[in-house]
Amino acid sequence: MRKPISLLAACGIAALGLAATPAHAADPSFTLAGPAETGLRPHPGQSGAPQKTSVEFRLVNDTAAAFERQSTFTIDLSGLKGIADVALGKQQGSDCTLTEAAVTCKRPALWKGESGIVDLDLSAAQGSKAGATADLTVTGRAEGATFKAATTKVRVGGPDLVLERAALKEEQKPGDRQNLSVVFANEGTESVQGVVLEMRTTHGMDLLEQYDNCSYSEDTGEGQALNTAWSTVQCLLEGEYKPGSVYGVDGPLTLKAAPHAFADTLTYAVYADGHQPKVGKTSRKPTGGKKLAVRESAPKAASAQAVDLDPWNNLQEFDFRTRNSADLVAWPVALAGGVGDTVRADFGFRNNGPAWVAHLRSGESVARTDIVVPVGTKVTKVPAGCHGVNADGTSREQTLGAPRYFCSTGHVVGEREKFSYPFELKIEQVVANAAGSVSVGRVTPEGTKGQPWDPNHANDKTPVVISAKDGGATPPATASPSPTATATTSATPTATATSGATANGGLAATGSSAGMLALGGAVLVAAGGGLVLAFRRKAGTHA
Repeated sequence: MRKPISLLAACGIAALGLAATPAHAADPSFTLAGPAETGLRPHPGQSGAPQKTSVEFRLVNDTAAAFERQSTFTIDLSGLKGIADVALGKQQGSDCTLTEAAVTCKRPALWKGESGIVDLDLSAAQGSKAGATADLTVTGRAEGATFKAATTKVRVGGPDLVLERAALKEEQKPGDRQNLSVVFANEGTESVQGVVLEMRTTHGMDLLEQYDNCSYSEDTGEGQALNTAWSTVQCLLEGEYKPGSVYGVDGPLTLKAAPHAFADTLTYAVYADGHQPKVGKTSRKPTGGKKLAVRESAPKAASAQAVDLDPWNNLQEFDFRTRNSADLVAWPVALAGGVGDTVRADFGFRNNGPAWVAHLRSGESVARTDIVVPVGTKVTKVPAGCHGVNADGTSREQTLGAPRYFCSTGHVVGEREKFSYPFELKIEQVVANAAGSVSVGRVTPEGTKGQPWDPNHANDKTPVVISAKDGGATPPATASPSPTATATTSATPTATATSGATANGGLAATGSSAGMLALGGAVLVAAGGGLVLAFRRKAGTHA
């Protein structure tokens, strides 16, 4: 009689069986991507060469690592016969070959992220008819991987919205107004059902009128200051827009340069309804009873011949230069403590306006703050956006303990905005009336230089004074208001005074608090009080 197998033994056998079966990770899966649809200008017949349209297919590798095996990608061209002609574009991300039947591309590896596979130049075939369509599908294969295919629908003909450029003055002064005249045409072969007019302005330009068929939004992202925003207006212009017709927006669209205008930009465009960009979550619609309308004009023969049917022609862009200025003011700092104490200080500057300043095109930093550390102190904590340099401004590897620091803003400095850089410094030795400096201006190899749009360079530089007593820390004093204590956007959170030291960033304040600041400075800075008090009185005139 066979003995029954115990439960423990059975579990052991099962475990052995599981261990004997090797575990395989799932094959990586990759996504192929391309435009959902592309339109081709109809073939001109014997009157010239057809216009080319570029179509790009890409691969998305969002796995944890690169796939280091050869992959092959194929695009079947059989459906394009008699509809479109194909050529390889100049820029290719793979080793590609083209035959009458297909495009084949090979890649030795698939690196992490998104990368191009192939660019195709398509043009309508001679004899093709408007409205003809075909699908272009890219597929992929590789040992140990799967691919999600992508399909682009190719269509001969279609609508083509073209926007004329308005006659706007680029040079202006605060308060100037000008009318934005919007004229567009449909230079395609099919009608458009509904058009969306989009207008985007930067912080210094205002669009005065508001219409019920328009939505209004601010493009502020999380953590952005309001003055970095673009304002976006999208207006739905209902109706049918026929091929060969020209249309003008019937209603005033007034642009006004704000008091803080400086270097600003306007973009405006027309899109077929449903193809416009998405707007921010703060979109709102007015209910004033006015609607923006459209009038149809007679077709312009010259316009149809002169327009380049590039898709970018449905958008126009203007850069405005406003005669304005922005006064950057570095604020003084006075600190006190004993040997061995660590004190905190906010170094920085404010923009007294009236203009905001933005490098919208280049994205470069608007201003640099140059901080010279007082002798006898050592920097032990450096805020983001700042890096240590040698005394002559040359680069160095070590960030902590540097004799000098450069701090940069972003590409936007708003009107009345304050940039505060909180540092921590350790007092290592007593140096009578040790003083450093804070300067603000444009970037130079040596440090900073006054900005050409800043009308007052006398307040670009200010001293940093530390009063230290040998033999221990100075008794704590009441912290004075910091210049970043108001509800404004700062480069970093404002530092507060630590025990045993005060960080007086607001020495340039006016009003009743100015006397308190001056008195506090006199108590903290004994021998050097004359210098600090004199400076405070001078700085107060610029607040």
